Amino acid sequence: MSRRPVLQIAVPSPVYRTFDYLAPAGVDPAGLCPGIRVRVPFGRTRAVGILVGCSAHSRVDRGRLRPALEVLDREPLFDESLLALLGWAADYYRHPPGEVFATALPVALRRGVPARGVPARRWRLTETGRGRDPGEPRRAPRQMRILTLLDERAEGVEEKPIRALGGDWRGALRALAARGWIDVHEEPAVAPACESAAASTAPTLSGAQHDAVQAVCGALGRFQAFLLDGVTGSGKTEVYLRIVQAALQAGRQTLVLVPEIGLTPQLVARFRRRLQAPVVVLHSGLSERERLTAWLAARSGAAPVIIGTRSAVFTPLAAPGVVIVDEEHDASFKQQEGFRYHGRDLAVLRARRLGVPIVLGSATPSLESLHNAAHGRYQRLVLPERVGNAVPPRMGVLDLRRRSMDEGLSGELLRRIGDHLREGGQVLLFLNRRGYAPTVICHECGWVAECPHCDAHMTLHLGRRRVRCHHCGAERPLPQQCPTCGGEDLRALGQGTERMEQALERHFPGVEIARIDRDSTRRKGAMESLLDGARTGRSRILIGTQMLAKGHHFPGVTLVGVLDGDQGLYGADFRAGERMAQLIVQVAGRAGRAERPGEVLVQTHHPDHPLLTALLRGGYAGFATQALDERRTAELPPYTRLALLRAEAPAPEAPLAFLEAARDRALHLGDGAVAVLGPVPAPMERRAGRYRAQLLLQSTGHAALQRLLAAWVPSLEGLKSARRVRWSVDVDPADTL
Repeated sequence: MSRRPVLQIAVPSPVYRTFDYLAPAGVDPAGLCPGIRVRVPFGRTRAVGILVGCSAHSRVDRGRLRPALEVLDREPLFDESLLALLGWAADYYRHPPGEVFATALPVALRRGVPARGVPARRWRLTETGRGRDPGEPRRAPRQMRILTLLDERAEGVEEKPIRALGGDWRGALRALAARGWIDVHEEPAVAPACESAAASTAPTLSGAQHDAVQAVCGALGRFQAFLLDGVTGSGKTEVYLRIVQAALQAGRQTLVLVPEIGLTPQLVARFRRRLQAPVVVLHSGLSERERLTAWLAARSGAAPVIIGTRSAVFTPLAAPGVVIVDEEHDASFKQQEGFRYHGRDLAVLRARRLGVPIVLGSATPSLESLHNAAHGRYQRLVLPERVGNAVPPRMGVLDLRRRSMDEGLSGELLRRIGDHLREGGQVLLFLNRRGYAPTVICHECGWVAECPHCDAHMTLHLGRRRVRCHHCGAERPLPQQCPTCGGEDLRALGQGTERMEQALERHFPGVEIARIDRDSTRRKGAMESLLDGARTGRSRILIGTQMLAKGHHFPGVTLVGVLDGDQGLYGADFRAGERMAQLIVQVAGRAGRAERPGEVLVQTHHPDHPLLTALLRGGYAGFATQALDERRTAELPPYTRLALLRAEAPAPEAPLAFLEAARDRALHLGDGAVAVLGPVPAPMERRAGRYRAQLLLQSTGHAALQRLLAAWVPSLEGLKSARRVRWSVDVDPADTL
């Protein structure tokens, strides 16, 4: 009798290794393929893990191995290419493999649900039900509530809102169905293709667009990375559509990654109108069933186009054709908690392993991508002009030195706002600071409203009469008097979007103003209503945070004002200048996108700053050249590699004690090729009641840093001081704050 094979299982746990189990009794070894799910005993509970390998031997004595409980899949959920990518990512980002594999699965599959689609079931009123006596059934209140719900929703109702009514809702449904008042419809797992013949409305491509499409389509069937560097309004989405159409004609799938959920609906709508093919979406806003259904449709090939946010990079594809990353520069592609991977970087590796082309698109490419293009790793495709009759906006600075201000608005900016409004234009004002004011201070004793849990001031939200910490979410009512001296002269300092809105109402009475930030869009449907007012021109002045910098088209905007152009010039993080330039260019892209010329004005106290001067004179390309020179001189990415070890604890001394021990271990294991800097307290040392500190590793070589991390990170678990802290490793950190 042959011995049972040993299974190497990646179990979701914070342990930096796989676990060995014996195969379940009676299981055919031929069915034990890497990539299947296996249910296993884990401590005192059970877990669902991924089989990553089989062996005849184990590092643990066979007598101590526990048998796995059951094999959940007949065929692997991950193909060989995706399995290898996930294993590589666990090693590169130094994250426990079980958690990495779990990240790549829909939540339902992590729980052990069968890997098959569940069609949506909707209950609807029949003709008989719609014609019933409105007072019936009098003695069945639960049935009445269900009927009321169905009366309100002609499209039908899924199980969740009916289940929320409580009681014997299933019995109520059966009774109503027996009377012929309702019936149930099963919807297909994948939405059918849009039937509109919109392909005939495809615009004529510009020469640059045509060249870009030809270059990418010529690479179908092999790996090639392209950087689509197109100014705002140059028609990058049209280039994407033509590439996707070519992939569809070849019978291949397209994976499109976008940075945020908010950009998904408009992109999906445009793709569906044009492609006449099923398009599925994958993001965190979906229900478990919706996400599982879309994931399985991609895996089976039933969905030829998949649009998703960061984690969609792990979606299995039956017939991969091309990968597209829109707004590739966006920091949202970097996961900031748990498994800290970069979606864009893994997308490039995914495309390489699949042998398909990848397109990275942006009006403001990251310095890393521009560096890769300059060194021949990416082919750069440039769209230098806006499509149609749109002309680029004029850009200028407003020097704020020695100028009087009204709630952050200079007199010259107010004058230009009035000019554009009189000429029938719309105005967009950008201030990346929501709330009424960032600080509340007592004029009598100097007391400042500070967060009790963070080293930060609390922001005043005047409309709600509350102060709130934008770092941990703590909030409390605005005090009527100073808690220190009892004085009642409490003043708001600094600018916020709410305060600016009040100032503009005073200067331009009768003009409709729309404030679009996270506070004004909390209510369901508020975002759509505000954007509709902006697009139709009903709202003449738009005030926004960075939410408005991404992907929105406001054809009537002729003036864009950036109120605080200095915010990124002297930021503590080395990427602050890059993000400042990207935001200014992206916001400026909202101006003059139709036939009207646009104007962009940047308020600053430092009009001669070299990075700002390079941006205004040479555009984003001029800024990037200057910024890359500075990065090279300072030995910062993309010319070096970084890894950040962060630690936090309720006690202020614990993080530094752990990091000092970690530093000593790194210096002992290293060969001098990696600089170890710190430890130091984090720029905001206390956040959400925990003290934070960090240790930075820097190397000119990728291989040297990875060698040290491979030996160093597993050893940190054994440090005595590690028990007193929560720690994490961030490879290629998006910021060092």
